[in-house]
Amino acid sequence: MTDLSSQFNLLITQRLRWAGAFADAVMTASEELVELCQQEIAKPREEVITAEILPLVAACRWHQRHARGILTTRRLPGTPWWLWGQKHQMIRRPLGRIAIIATWNYPVQLLGIQLLQAAVAGNSITVKPSEYAPRTQRRLLELAWSAGLGHDELTSTEATRAAGEALLAEHDFDHVIFTGSTRVGRKIAQGCANTLTPSTLELSGRDSALVLDDADPGLAARCLWNAVSANAGQSCMAPRRALVHRSAYRAFCDALVPLAASGQARKLVLPGEAARVRSLVDAAITEGGRSASGLHEQAPPDAPIRPMGVLDCPPEAALVEGDHFGPAIAVVEVDNIEQALEIHGTIDQHLATSVWTRHPRRITEFLDRLGSATVMVNDVLVPTAHPAASIEGHGLSGWGPSRGRRGLLAMSQAIHATRTPTRLRIPPEPPNESQLPILERIAGITKRQPSRPTQTGTLTTTDSLTEKSS
Repeated sequence: MTDLSSQFNLLITQRLRWAGAFADAVMTASEELVELCQQEIAKPREEVITAEILPLVAACRWHQRHARGILTTRRLPGTPWWLWGQKHQMIRRPLGRIAIIATWNYPVQLLGIQLLQAAVAGNSITVKPSEYAPRTQRRLLELAWSAGLGHDELTSTEATRAAGEALLAEHDFDHVIFTGSTRVGRKIAQGCANTLTPSTLELSGRDSALVLDDADPGLAARCLWNAVSANAGQSCMAPRRALVHRSAYRAFCDALVPLAASGQARKLVLPGEAARVRSLVDAAITEGGRSASGLHEQAPPDAPIRPMGVLDCPPEAALVEGDHFGPAIAVVEVDNIEQALEIHGTIDQHLATSVWTRHPRRITEFLDRLGSATVMVNDVLVPTAHPAASIEGHGLSGWGPSRGRRGLLAMSQAIHATRTPTRLRIPPEPPNESQLPILERIAGITKRQPSRPTQTGTLTTTDSLTEKSS
């Protein structure tokens, strides 16, 4: 066991040294990464810096400080007295070979942190870059190699869908990480099921913002609009609907209108998604909603799209369901928290919910009903960048933790190792008839008195039988 721990500790030391060099390389190449993200997915410079590079570098530094303690061998406390003499440890080991099928919407941050955690835990990794951000992610892999990760420890495929399908069909892996749509996630899960390969699936979210009666409506409107606009709405944790209490509703809408009117058009990455978003917004307005910006756009299907909000959106409108991947939010007035929770509960993909209130303790009243592994009070999106925080979907939003402590542990195997001395130990034979009562007394086991004999029918006890005979 000592040899196993020593070997793993040496590997961790090497990989943590690499993590520091990787962070330095990313910082040095930040301008190049900015340019590549702008060229491939039209992401503005400020978003590349704040939502891609800074979170990845922070994750590298966090792992340098904390990963060794998380992955270290631990003694299991609380050994029962009847296992006297034994020593129990939990030893971490690499899973082995990890496949990462990368996404495009945060091509540096998401792939970078997944790569970081798989590498720090000692695994070898194969990456299939996204077909929408191939040059950005290829450059990220080159930075990982330049920082000291060997080409035998990190390999990559072509950035095509066919390459991703071939990767899982033609190779054996010990774990698969996929980030993307629920539709593709189902296929990945089915393929992994055939070989019983564990997986981490980071799939879509369609979450809510709950603006309570005691919220700061102006702050809520500003933060939510920034979250809708950020990355052109192409974030799985962006809010799809704002459920606003009627006492805060007018002030919320008043604050949202000028923000919507000044929104800047952005080109979406997925073909046809802009047309889909416009169609959902148009339908919601036809059903009784009104445009927050006061504008009604007519544009070619894949033309750049402005962030859009629909005020007075009917709860039954398809836009409220949030099944889109673009900058649009439905604003629904609710009478109370119960109505908000009912609307929220009709959606089957919860990943990150935000609640707006001046009294944060109120969320304890309904926390279990939100269904999200991430709940943010008086903020949205930004807190999820904390390097210690894990993201974990469930149901149609996926499964398996990523990021933070739980994500790192998921990239390693736990081995329960025991050591029993050869002499001072519990005998291997079961206790005999004379030893068992002693063992029961020490354990505090109370022997039940034998029950009195019974039989079915009218005469049910020995006493009854005796009485009848007499």
